[in-house]
Amino acid sequence: MLCLVPSELVRFYSRFLRRPEVICAPSCLLLSGALTMSLQSPGFKMLRLQRTKLGGLGLRLFRGLHHKPVMAVRREDVNAWERRAPLAPRHIKGITNLGYKVLIQPSNRRAIHDKEYVKAGGILQEDISEACLILGVKRPPEDKLIPKKTYAFFSHTIKAQEANMGLLDEILKQGAQEIFNELPCEYVEPHELKEVSQTGDLRKVYGTVLSRHHHLVRKTDGIYDPVDYDKYPEHYISRFNTDIAPYTSCFINGIYWETNTPRLLTRQDAESLLAPGKSPIVGVEGCPTLPHKLVAICDISADTGGSIEFMTECTTIEHPFCMYDADQHIIHDSVEGSGILMCSIDNLPAQLPIEATEYFGDMLYPYVEEMILSDATQPLESQNFSPVVRDAVIASNGALADKYKYIQKLRESRERAQSLSMATKKKVLVLGTGYVSEPVLEYLSRDANIEITVGSDIKNQIELLGKKYNINPVIMEIGKQEEKLGSLVAKQDLVISLLPYVLHPFVAKACITSRVNMVTASYITPALKELEKSVEDAGITVIGELGLDPGLDHMLAMETIDKAKEVGATIESYISYCGGLPAPEHSDNPLRYKFSWSPVGVLMNIMQPATYLLNGKVVNVAGGVSFLDAVTPMDYYPGLNLEGYPNRDSTKYAEIYGISSAHTLLRGTLRYKGYAKALNGFVKLGLINRDAFPALQPEAKPLTWKELLCDLVGISRSSKHAVLKEAVSKKLGGDNTQMAAVEQLGLLGNEQVPRAESVVDALSKHLAMKLSYGPGEKDMIVMRDSFGIRHPSGHLENKTIDLVVYGDVKGFSAMAKTVGLPTAMAAKMLLDGEIQAKGLIGPFSKEIYRPILERIKAEGIIYTTQSTISS
Repeated sequence: MLCLVPSELVRFYSRFLRRPEVICAPSCLLLSGALTMSLQSPGFKMLRLQRTKLGGLGLRLFRGLHHKPVMAVRREDVNAWERRAPLAPRHIKGITNLGYKVLIQPSNRRAIHDKEYVKAGGILQEDISEACLILGVKRPPEDKLIPKKTYAFFSHTIKAQEANMGLLDEILKQGAQEIFNELPCEYVEPHELKEVSQTGDLRKVYGTVLSRHHHLVRKTDGIYDPVDYDKYPEHYISRFNTDIAPYTSCFINGIYWETNTPRLLTRQDAESLLAPGKSPIVGVEGCPTLPHKLVAICDISADTGGSIEFMTECTTIEHPFCMYDADQHIIHDSVEGSGILMCSIDNLPAQLPIEATEYFGDMLYPYVEEMILSDATQPLESQNFSPVVRDAVIASNGALADKYKYIQKLRESRERAQSLSMATKKKVLVLGTGYVSEPVLEYLSRDANIEITVGSDIKNQIELLGKKYNINPVIMEIGKQEEKLGSLVAKQDLVISLLPYVLHPFVAKACITSRVNMVTASYITPALKELEKSVEDAGITVIGELGLDPGLDHMLAMETIDKAKEVGATIESYISYCGGLPAPEHSDNPLRYKFSWSPVGVLMNIMQPATYLLNGKVVNVAGGVSFLDAVTPMDYYPGLNLEGYPNRDSTKYAEIYGISSAHTLLRGTLRYKGYAKALNGFVKLGLINRDAFPALQPEAKPLTWKELLCDLVGISRSSKHAVLKEAVSKKLGGDNTQMAAVEQLGLLGNEQVPRAESVVDALSKHLAMKLSYGPGEKDMIVMRDSFGIRHPSGHLENKTIDLVVYGDVKGFSAMAKTVGLPTAMAAKMLLDGEIQAKGLIGPFSKEIYRPILERIKAEGIIYTTQSTISS
């Protein structure tokens, strides 16, 4: 179904036909001006020309004193695709035959070769300063304007007039429809669309042409009154979304739109139209059924955010198509995937440069001599202009003509709106200056309307960030300065907590008190969960688990699960493994691991019990020494030699993800092979112990690692190295690999143990020094999600999602990117009103995960999917 909307089209061409254009029709051409501009300099005039019979012509003339009747055609330099000219060679010949000198500025882009203009009597030369009238298609750069000259080009300063609407209707019918008529087509009335969309001949393309009365109705009585609508368009609504769009496959839009006129389609309309539905038509070979009716929009109005609200950016000649995903409210360059195919090239007529030049020149030619002979030193009133030219004068001698004084009011209104916008900057508080903070700051800093404050107790880190980003630094101990934190939070629109997870509840309480939204990358812990009702009562949004794991793992899972449910499928199994690792070339140490932040959490992870579901049975894994029994080799990415182990309680995700049908549910951690065994040795030796250890307290005597290990294995601190080594080996059960790890990390040597509250805290500080990333070293993250999806047909789909990201040597680490960017994106979505949900939530809804999964692709975070089907 093809739907053409020509109503109100003259004014729509203030965007589309603001240049010489041919609209498919053999004898119809319409030109217009748009976008207001003026040059407030003495001695200049700005004109717009409009041809009343053949169409409208928008031009601007800067007029200055001249003594010789010389005209010039300037070279177009706006973009590589602008190959049109204001006059064709035959027009130049006519002008030179009248005795005028014509200069042609050389151009290797002009569709008509320079030599053709020379044959017509033009003089080819770069310097056109001799000319008193300089013609062009597009506006020249301001630095190339020559004083006291007359410039004529498309002004982009005014709106086309409603009086020409009938002409445009006819142009569209003769133009766009001419191409449509080449198809096996049939025209129907708008009210017949529903019937033919359901029962029509699949070998035909049905089309309809809409006018105002087909879709506009008054809000009060449902009637369309054309006179009343012209006066009060805000009193009307469009029924296009309900009466026309649901039965349309391809929609060509050419409607003019202003802020007080009804939109044809909104974002909400798009979501509804793209929702999968059951088609009454059974697909046949070569004509399959589609998930939704509307598949393509050609918006020739090129009016971003206008009658098609979700058309927020024009396409280009280089990249003519894009895909709009209504669920995510995202426009992406790929034409694959779900959504509406969009085409909205705002300079499309540049693809017909010769035809445009010929037709444009035909309309301009009658006025050229009049422009050459005019005298800019005289007042506008004294000029011997024809009515067409006189009515086109926008500005003269630095002042707007009476007819166009509204332009200044529009500019002032726009400037006031911009000033108001700047005065209402969104304020964001970022707490923490660790490795994740920089991607967050970089992403938010792209929006000049966001004011960022950073709070941290690490002075040197906050100073470094202050040198890179425009932030308000605040030095504070967040966990100890409750009043200062509360005062700071109260001034914000949003708080991003990048602190250790134990501090999130502390920050959340301050947000609840001041009713300020909050996001964090960390797990929603039981302590944070206790504040759920307080968050709801405050009417705010607190989003957790927005990083990598947890975060992107949730989002990728929910995207697959929701899509499966949409087609009536069920999830039978879900297994997800994720790990942050050094790049393979930097994994040459006993743990095959490196740290970019405090290792305490990583080390303690193996002490925690884990629970998962396997083939319908709950499996409990104890932490500690027996943790090694749960480690299994991973058979994917064999070159990486990975191993994995279960992490926390996976069974709870049956409810969170809404997949109670699953017989297998496991979320785990990935490491290089050998990591688990090395850490198992630390557990055997008592190094992974969070209990207080007095010998490491600040007031105690300094202790070496040799002495500490002697204490842990129960021998005298004065024992010789060989004796200690034998005792440690015995404790490790004679495992040579674990013994080598202990020795290589210096745990049997005389290096002093860092002061700490516990042994594991001391080990953490030691490993942070020994196994940190060096200059030029990079990390990577690896994630693999596996699903078993049972379809209504009975077939089983085995689907995998892989995400592999490497860090940038001179940029952000992979972990920083994959944790920080999703967090920053969610924060921006909250600020922009894209997320409307309230309460304590995770990224489990389409409203949150779909935009983020789309936007991470633009940041180089790319995931791949693969499926196999079995019976």
